[in-house]
Amino acid sequence: MKKNPIVEITVRSEFAAAHRLHARELSDEENARLFGPCNNKNGHGHNYDLFVTVRGPVDPVTGMVMNLFDLHTIVKEHIFDVVDHKHLDEDLDILGGRTSTAENLALVFWDIVEAQLGRFAGVELAKIRIHESRGNIVEYCGA
Repeated sequence: MKKNPIVEITVRSEFAAAHRLHARELSDEENARLFGPCNNKNGHGHNYDLFVTVRGPVDPVTGMVMNLFDLHTIVKEHIFDVVDHKHLDEDLDILGGRTSTAENLALVFWDIVEAQLGRFAGVELAKIRIHESRGNIVEYCGA
């Protein structure tokens, strides 16, 4: 076995949220043309699947990159508890005025999780993956 192998671990969380795809910079007509039914003024909802992947060396004593319980807790407290059963555009301001696409959610979630990982030596965020639906998947691996 390699000495200090780097391993990735992933936790999955599911949350329900509503949103409206609407870019403030565009006219109502342009938004309707670009986003179609997803621009419905009342919004629409998804059951999102969120996958958070971190990487790091396997601790020779614990056999873990980090405790999965700790990673689940970060996702639950800092993402799930904030967004579950909320309207992403009307109930929250986590997107800072950006259009509530899965792409923008991935970027925001990255910043949230990355800020929490500093207390775990050698662990870094590797990937945020969001399944907005069965057919729509977004993945962000950092800049």
